[in-house]
Amino acid sequence: MKIYLNDVEILDLTQTQLDVIANDIPSEILEDDLKRRISWALIDQKYEACYKRLFEEWFPKLAARGVASIPTDKDAFAQLVFSQPDYLDRAGREAAAQQPVGE
Repeated sequence: MKIYLNDVEILDLTQTQLDVIANDIPSEILEDDLKRRISWALIDQKYEACYKRLFEEWFPKLAARGVASIPTDKDAFAQLVFSQPDYLDRAGREAAAQQPVGE
């Protein structure tokens, strides 16, 4: 079983690995179970944790800037944050931290 991200193979489970997993998970639901687990890891865990940190950092900043209408929709809130001129993603924050003071 191969798993791809943007057409790039990121995981290739061998038949033996699938058989080991099928030792605990019925083979007739194995594929659906694996899809659910991937979704849980990416959406229910990673996305939600990242969104929580984004919200906790930016809600006070937006309120202090006088933003009168802060969206309750997660995607709309994230887009509002991303549109801020001083927003930096992780790579941007790390690059900025590497810059000597005064540059």
